Amino acid sequence: MTITNWLSNNYIEVFGAITGIIYVFLEIRQTIWLWPLGLVTSGIYVWIFFTGKLYADMSLQAYYVVISVLGWYWWARGRHVDGEKESTTLQVSRLKLKTAIALLIVFVLLYSVMFLVLSKLTDSPVPQWDAFLTSLSIVATWMLARKIYEHWFLWIVVNFVSVILYFTRGLYPTVVLYFVYGAMSFVGLKAWKKTIREITEVQS
Repeated sequence: MTITNWLSNNYIEVFGAITGIIYVFLEIRQTIWLWPLGLVTSGIYVWIFFTGKLYADMSLQAYYVVISVLGWYWWARGRHVDGEKESTTLQVSRLKLKTAIALLIVFVLLYSVMFLVLSKLTDSPVPQWDAFLTSLSIVATWMLARKIYEHWFLWIVVNFVSVILYFTRGLYPTVVLYFVYGAMSFVGLKAWKKTIREITEVQS
């Protein structure tokens, strides 16, 4: 099979991988346009994961559509204090203990429900990993929409576990995508930490 033939047979997945890489780049730069791009990428991956029988991941893309709309709104709206707009865009913040506990509970509940559904009601070959990645991604994306710095740690875990999972399913362009995601997650972690220091300096 020639490269041209392979591309013609897998153009949707390749396009999704390219838009996904652009998405993470915009995320690192804290550019609000990551959200409309996320809507496009999510629509593409609904089909990719459906054909790959990764049903929880397919459902995750529908969640991404919703959270992309909310994230777009939250980032554009900015942060308000006592009814006054404090900034034109939402500022990067640190994860608070109360929020962390709540998100941990949400993760455990999501994982439990998804694992039961996938293992009992679908033919997913990897229900435990499918449920794990989906649940953690849901939490991480919500944290991104709220611009919480620690979401990058969750993406590091998700991305490198995904590389292994998608390789076993033969989704090779997606393997490349998630490997790039993993590398870029470390870049994002460093860039957002710098932003936090700058915010702290301004406030002090």
